[in-house]
Amino acid sequence: MASVRQFQVTFDCADPERVARFWCEVLGYEPPSPPGGFGTWDAYWQSRPEEKRGAWFACSDPNGVGPRLYFQRVPEGKAVKNRVHLDVRAGTGLVGDERLATLEAERDRLVALGATYDYTLYADGENESCIAMRDVEGNEFCLD
Repeated sequence: MASVRQFQVTFDCADPERVARFWCEVLGYEPPSPPGGFGTWDAYWQSRPEEKRGAWFACSDPNGVGPRLYFQRVPEGKAVKNRVHLDVRAGTGLVGDERLATLEAERDRLVALGATYDYTLYADGENESCIAMRDVEGNEFCLD
């Protein structure tokens, strides 16, 4: 049997720190401390060549359970729908109106952080409700 490997999820984006800090708030993740010898991330980035400043940022689950998220600056903007997206499991174990109310409350919290609401898929007897959204740079994700 193969061993389980750790992995990280990498996002291409225009402003890595902004997108990373959004996802920290969504998931309860934490950004890393600045590299050794630097009291702040600003001090670290100021020490880098201009073209490298703000080129990446990361965040991790403080409990060490979830994957590390890595955000890297790329020159091109988002052009099409994501082939991979995160499902934020806000309604796990809930059904019907209770699930929908929980998802809607989380939707409202995330919109206040800069997310965009796209649409709601309502329960249909086979699947429970979920809400499609976008992060601060337009990357799709679902509240599930």
